[in-house]
Amino acid sequence: MMSLIERYADKIRGVISCYDRIVIQGILPGFCFAEGMTSYLYTHQIRIFDYPRFAEPLRDAIRTNAERLAVENGIDIEFIRKAHIRKEDIIAKVLERRGAHPGLVHILSAMEACQSYKPWHNKTTGKTFLKPDTGKCLHYYFYFIDQELGLCYIRVPTWRPFRLQFYFNGHQRLARLLTQNGISYRSSR
Repeated sequence: MMSLIERYADKIRGVISCYDRIVIQGILPGFCFAEGMTSYLYTHQIRIFDYPRFAEPLRDAIRTNAERLAVENGIDIEFIRKAHIRKEDIIAKVLERRGAHPGLVHILSAMEACQSYKPWHNKTTGKTFLKPDTGKCLHYYFYFIDQELGLCYIRVPTWRPFRLQFYFNGHQRLARLLTQNGISYRSSR
């Protein structure tokens, strides 16, 4: 069976490809797993059951910085209350008003599932430690337009272990490269 490219080779001038959605996740080494966080707490003489109080100032610092960025850029942080609401639709409406110039576009926040740790005391071994857990925490989505990558976002959870996520669309990157090089194209979307 012939591929479409082989079949229509006489009508095709060239083929380009790119990655679709690029998601890069970041962690804090040593803190991104329960044993590492337990070790950190013991090393710094912090009681395991004080873990929530230990994490709260960091959560508050993230919130404060998100609010500061919003004020500095003249935007509001928009809280998404329902899971069925598409963040992309909200950002598309903001872009219609704002335009597509580089910079911070919008900040969304939402309560979403996150990995966490739970203080635990094993009565059999007598050891106290953190064990992996899941819960919900506030996440911030910082949408911005990068000169080269186009529309991107950074997803920042407000609770340890702070698994960051950076996203951009490879199709937008390719479109920017084509435009910068004077190559016309037609998007199939």
